[in-house]
Amino acid sequence: MKAWRPLAALALAGLCALQLLALLRTPVAWMPSRVTLTLARGAALELDSAMLGAARGSAPQLRLRRDLDGAWWLARSGAGSGFLALERDGVQRRSGSALLAAGQRFQLGAAAFTIDALDGRGATFSSQGTRWHYDGAMLLRDGALQASCPDARLGTRVAAAWNRIVPAPLTLARPLVFGGNLDCGNRIAVAGLAAPAATIARARDGLVLAAGADTLAPLLLAERDAATPPAPLAGREQRLDDAAALVTGRTRLLVERNGDLLHLQPASHVALYGDTQVRLAPGVGWEWTRRGLWQLPERAGVPAAIAAAALLGTAALLCAGRRRHRLRDLVPALTGAALAGCGLGLLWLQRSTGGPGTLPGAGISLLVAWGALWLALWAPRRLPLALGAGVLLLAVGLLAQLELGLGAPESSWLRYFQKTAAALALGVGGGAMLLALRPPRHGAPLPQARIEALLVLLAGAALAALLVQVVFGDETGVFDLQPVEFAKLALAALSAHCLALAAGAQPAPGSLWMRSLRLATPALLFMALLGVALVQVDDYSPLVLLGVWGGAMALAHALATRQRLAAVLLVAGAGGAVLAVAALRGAGPGEIAQWNFYADRFLVWLDPGTHPHTGQQLLLGARAVAEGGWRGADHLFGLAALGQDAGPARHIPAVQDDFAPSFFLNRHGLAAALGLWLLQAAFVGGLLAVALRCWQAQAGTRDFRRAWLARFRCFLLCGGAAFVSGHLLLSWGTNLAIFPVMGQPMSFLSAGGSHLLFFICPLLALTAASAQSLEET
Repeated sequence: MKAWRPLAALALAGLCALQLLALLRTPVAWMPSRVTLTLARGAALELDSAMLGAARGSAPQLRLRRDLDGAWWLARSGAGSGFLALERDGVQRRSGSALLAAGQRFQLGAAAFTIDALDGRGATFSSQGTRWHYDGAMLLRDGALQASCPDARLGTRVAAAWNRIVPAPLTLARPLVFGGNLDCGNRIAVAGLAAPAATIARARDGLVLAAGADTLAPLLLAERDAATPPAPLAGREQRLDDAAALVTGRTRLLVERNGDLLHLQPASHVALYGDTQVRLAPGVGWEWTRRGLWQLPERAGVPAAIAAAALLGTAALLCAGRRRHRLRDLVPALTGAALAGCGLGLLWLQRSTGGPGTLPGAGISLLVAWGALWLALWAPRRLPLALGAGVLLLAVGLLAQLELGLGAPESSWLRYFQKTAAALALGVGGGAMLLALRPPRHGAPLPQARIEALLVLLAGAALAALLVQVVFGDETGVFDLQPVEFAKLALAALSAHCLALAAGAQPAPGSLWMRSLRLATPALLFMALLGVALVQVDDYSPLVLLGVWGGAMALAHALATRQRLAAVLLVAGAGGAVLAVAALRGAGPGEIAQWNFYADRFLVWLDPGTHPHTGQQLLLGARAVAEGGWRGADHLFGLAALGQDAGPARHIPAVQDDFAPSFFLNRHGLAAALGLWLLQAAFVGGLLAVALRCWQAQAGTRDFRRAWLARFRCFLLCGGAAFVSGHLLLSWGTNLAIFPVMGQPMSFLSAGGSHLLFFICPLLALTAASAQSLEET
């Protein structure tokens, strides 16, 4: 272990130098800080994304009009695609949609509907003698539920069954879809139009009717006045005067009325330019600002104040503990408190709705990330292999995200890097504080009942967070967080506790009810995770991830208890899974098309050329990997491209997340990827090595609680290694087309604050604590 620290420090210094070089080599970039529109009364102006400073190619054509009273109106121009919405009172309403009201009439193709009643329990509407009722979750036809659609997935059926048995506040929001040839589930058939030609969905302020993205017949809407003929909903004008913000494409612009002028302040996803010589249409003016990579935010005192409060709070805890702390313990605790406060402040600033000036520059975030990396490297007395490899993997991930953010032609791509840096500072800083404030090694261990109560509390918090995601969120999470990551940590901890008790030489203490609860709680959490995977996620990657983890934990228990036959069967099962994947690769699309279990994922995998939209990720990812070759797209392992344009690889959907390995392979090549694979293998192998040492240590102690703690750490580290291995397996398999496309990030490399904060950082802290405890015994 003594040799790891100097080698890791040397490698980390090299990676930090590359990150700094990328920042220094970034060319100057300019962006509009304010767009001023001048328009005479009664006149109109055609706008495109370039005139508003929106990210190129992401916004629709717009038509701006000013009426004779001086009011400003905005509408989509033509039939082009692109997102357009206005924000009022915190509610975002997109174009081509309207809030339902009693008395409205809407028509889609040959089908006409009338809203008969609307209240807190939903909307009642009728069409051709049929009476429908929709409450945001379930659709009733003449008072009865419809049968499930034949092509409904398992998750859709599970969600429908859940909605039938729970109270209305706990129902899962499921949109009502118009189109197709069959009335079923939450679908109303409209002859000649494919679903979804239109939708009605639950929103914060009621039920919203929206036109479909691609439909042959327009959605027509008439208000309560029967004399008013239905008009196309897609081209309806929206009043700008009372709007707080305008969202066009991915760009958000704050709206400010100033007499005869209309000011739009780009706040996110602002286009970047190499100079200020941009030709604008008459009536459009820009104020320029330079992208600052080392600027302090306008509210720089917020993270400083939070850091100071965390620092003072940690110092107070150290004094209140009445322990004789050495300088070796005090410095990491206080440094960790300051870093955690800075990370929390930076995350708070990222939630700001202001413009780019409200965020710190990428250089400031990089300095905070450096502090976290070097603290993680030097804080432990002994550096285990897993922790050293983990720190280097974090540095590699930061470098890749920084390159992607600096090489994109818009401002908000750096947010992924900055969020990762802030989450890293918060996670590493918090872990350093806990390690320094942990109870003395030779003190009395915590009672068994208190430990189990803490684990049950952890499970309860994870289950509550999952329920909140199911009810209020979607597969991307809820409130910008991913409770699934915290639930995986809780599941690993509870299962490790049960396996540690089961593998002990003495019977587990407690009554029959307590012993049943120990087994039931992990199973309940596992079923909750499985339910979220089926209901919220549009692929089967969580099922594979849970399968990898479950098989690995069963194998760890079989090896620990010397059940050789069970271990052999588990290894044979893993080999059979590999052969099954190989067999699927040779299957024909006709055979796969008959499945009802994510068949589209397999069809895209087998023949992506015939699925140009859904197969885009696979095709663009394969092209990026081929362009990278062995030495990267620049033939210098990415060194010549540091800080420069990210190239075509940035067009891969979810390139910052699920397809981050494709960008890494494109930029740095297969040779660098081999080094990354070795680091990943070293991390997983280091976790298993510490777990093995914990298992060996438990055999040499006569204290039941200390033996249980050693076994608990052993199985928890094995569970963490299994989850990380599952993420790496799925991510590499997806990016290299070994598996069908599945949405799982690559640990350390992909941008993702929740996975880093709620899983990776606790796993690193557990590794450091376990290794340090082994050294103290």
